[in-house]
Amino acid sequence: MRRSDRESRLHDHYLRHNKKFPNVWCAGCGIGIVLGALVRAIDDLQLHRDDVAMISGIGCTGRMPVYVDFNTMHTTHGRALAFATGLKLVRPDMRVIVIMGDGDALAIGGNHFIHAARRNIGLTAIIVNNFVYGMTGGQHSSTTPTGALATTAPYGHIEQPFPIVELARASGAAFIARSTVYHVKELEKLIAQAISKDGFSVVEAVSYCHTTLGRINKWGTAPDMMRYLKDNSVSQKQAEKLSDEEKSWKIVRGVFADRDIPEYTQLYDQVIERAQAEEVAG
Repeated sequence: MRRSDRESRLHDHYLRHNKKFPNVWCAGCGIGIVLGALVRAIDDLQLHRDDVAMISGIGCTGRMPVYVDFNTMHTTHGRALAFATGLKLVRPDMRVIVIMGDGDALAIGGNHFIHAARRNIGLTAIIVNNFVYGMTGGQHSSTTPTGALATTAPYGHIEQPFPIVELARASGAAFIARSTVYHVKELEKLIAQAISKDGFSVVEAVSYCHTTLGRINKWGTAPDMMRYLKDNSVSQKQAEKLSDEEKSWKIVRGVFADRDIPEYTQLYDQVIERAQAEEVAG
């Protein structure tokens, strides 16, 4: 199948026909690239759209469910994982994908993130990390690089950014990966692996916000920031050859954890079965 034919079929099959493009995102935004990678990953897995749910919170990334023809919920800021947990408990058979920005997932939603990973509930968390609160004016977020300017840090951000991969690993997630919106095919493959994983899976999709963070820091246009992702990211194999200092300035891509851990809803069903058996026996 030619690429143009496949893209046309994906558009007809997975996107809502009454939602017309152009979309809400700024021209050149990387969130649309993540959406494309996600849709192609679902198509590669041959999942029926009625068996997929996409849950989001608030922010630029939170607008993604508007465009897809899955079961969707657009929830409150930072609470997407809480809503998704409730859905997964009721419908453990569904593939539940939670799409969040860095602020949504790790600031107001940070506690939900830690405990969803700790429970190892079967959700796929895709965090589009653009290092800023883009929709609300360019305030610094929990992943803004130290020293970067933001509207709430006009003299430079002085806090350390959250390391998403390390936080997910320490909290107990079963699958953890990272790529960028430049490395589209790699991102698509990692999202497919995450959706297929039986347990809590995390994909950090490093993007950019040229409209707010890029502009205030004079990092250039969307193509300039895309080239930065190309030139300043390395695979895990390449990272092994770098010093700790060199790695601290690079975006390291790949799979950082792939563990077989008992999944929460399966354990929960076992508890229900034991309780029911005791009631019958009693």
